[in-house]
Amino acid sequence: MKPQILIVDDEKNTREGLAATLEEQYEISTASNADEAFRLMDVENFDVIITDLRMAGQSGLSVIDKALALPQKPVCIMMTAYGNVETAVEAMRRGAYDFLTKPLNIEKLEIVIQRALKSRATEKENHAMRVRLDNKFSFQGLIGKSDALISCVDKAKRVAASKATVLLLGETGTGKELFAQLIHQNSPRAKGPFVPVHCAAIATTLLESEIFGHEKGAFTGANERRIGRFESANGGTLFLDEIGEIDLATQVKLLRFLETHTIERLGSQKQIQLDVRLVCATNRDLATMVAEGKFREDLYYRLSVVALILPPLRERAADIPVLIEHYIRKFAAENALKAPKITKSAIDILKKYFWPGNIRELRNLCENLVVMHPGAEVGEFDLDPRFLRKRSEPMMPLPAHSGVDSEGKPLSERELRKVIKKDRETQFEKIKQVRKRALSKKENEKRLIREALIQARGNRSAAAEYLGISRRTLHRKILQDPSITEGYRAKRGRRSDADKY
Repeated sequence: MKPQILIVDDEKNTREGLAATLEEQYEISTASNADEAFRLMDVENFDVIITDLRMAGQSGLSVIDKALALPQKPVCIMMTAYGNVETAVEAMRRGAYDFLTKPLNIEKLEIVIQRALKSRATEKENHAMRVRLDNKFSFQGLIGKSDALISCVDKAKRVAASKATVLLLGETGTGKELFAQLIHQNSPRAKGPFVPVHCAAIATTLLESEIFGHEKGAFTGANERRIGRFESANGGTLFLDEIGEIDLATQVKLLRFLETHTIERLGSQKQIQLDVRLVCATNRDLATMVAEGKFREDLYYRLSVVALILPPLRERAADIPVLIEHYIRKFAAENALKAPKITKSAIDILKKYFWPGNIRELRNLCENLVVMHPGAEVGEFDLDPRFLRKRSEPMMPLPAHSGVDSEGKPLSERELRKVIKKDRETQFEKIKQVRKRALSKKENEKRLIREALIQARGNRSAAAEYLGISRRTLHRKILQDPSITEGYRAKRGRRSDADKY
């Protein structure tokens, strides 16, 4: 479709002359005054409006005001025979794209129109991208209904509107970077940049320069000035992932920024004032690192103004069916394949799985099912045996099949599926036996601890010595399974001082 242009001028010759000149390349409409232009703008969406300044009735400035108040704003070009600096300044202040004086230079006008259309196209693309970004990183777009997720989302919503530094804690694969983007996109800084830095992926010797930048000659190989990630994030949000990996020297500089909101590039003593919000994330226990002297205590408290603990997937069992359905549809569409159907028995097994890789592991599973079982029904025997084992159980890989029988004859697809199914059933039986042995071992351990406590009359240090383990190990085992002490308490008839700890 041709771009639509509205020409507004009370001089008939000028109006019709411009229309005749431009009609080969553009769809032209004309208006002899502002009121007529208003009526046309109410029924048509124009890409460009070229308006005279001085006309009978309302001036061209009112046409600009009306045009720029529309939902789809056209580009406005002002023209007049009374060009002067004051008029040009006022037209540009109202939002005009450019200002031309009569008599018009047609070649210059065509150049201005082409630039204006490119500008409008870029603006529309930016707006569309902004809308897609807002939709992608809106809290309403999060998938899940579990209490653990809802609680975390509520906290993130409250902190997003503030200026507070945020520390995101959680296991690998729980979506810490996604939450960082959600916080940024729903904050007053949404129009500013979001700059992520994966600290573990950058060598320690280069991390300080990467974050704070450096001057030319600051160190060997620094051949030019480099702007760091902090300066790139000015007016927006800097996300430092794996914050526990930074060295103590960088920690000092980071603490100084949090206290003064200034940085210094390497090789410079000039203070650079910045407006950057800091969001950090880690899967490490920073409190333990502080106790071990690997992380500064003062920095830890400055970073954890608001600490959000993202729940692992095993604590979001109610979300697993919804997430599987979402990713199955997503990967089926991406690969132009028919989505497989996951049976209830398979879903029940996946809901009980420990998910050490969290969301990332679930995504990989869904992509595998889409590629390997397009349009098929996926039951429990189609799942990898690892999904039946508990965290403490060993992984039993499924043996590979050559696709031939014992005599070397190729197996049909149906026969091969039967062989694989039989092998999976065998693997499941092995896992059950492992579980049974592990359960027997656990019960035997509980019995031995009870007997040791009875023998030591409640003294845990003595009981640990009888068992040949440390008191700390004994205490941990009792905390993990409080039922260990039930038999001892029943025989003692009262609670000893040792049991209080």
